[in-house]
Amino acid sequence: GVKMEIKEVFYKDVWPLRKIVMYPEKDIEYVKLPEDKDGLHLGLYVENELISVISLFVNGEELQFRKFATLEDKQGCGYGSKLLNKVLEYAKESGMKRVWCNSRAEKTGFYKKFGFYETKESYVKDGREFVIVEKILG
Repeated sequence: GVKMEIKEVFYKDVWPLRKIVMYPEKDIEYVKLPEDKDGLHLGLYVENELISVISLFVNGEELQFRKFATLEDKQGCGYGSKLLNKVLEYAKESGMKRVWCNSRAEKTGFYKKFGFYETKESYVKDGREFVIVEKILG
């Protein structure tokens, strides 16, 4: 079988994947978040290759995830789902009450499969529409 594992990733190591997947046209600086060094970054590895990343930021009893990216040729294989399930597991174990993210508008269907709901909050950035989706725990 294929060797797959999810583990913590050093924050600087998520930047290249973020750039390739989300903003290939931008400079690497563009994908860095000032709060990255305070976040928890998880990566999904297949045969020791990093193919999906997600970054978690905790505020009280709320967990926000950001910069969720999977290599394009590995999308649709269930890897992102495995990573998101891991995040939800972590949120539950950590006693979080709410998990949320700014979803690209065309991706909200993906989150709905995990019990997220669209909120009424949306905005446009870089010509893309985003909707805040959330899941209430406990």
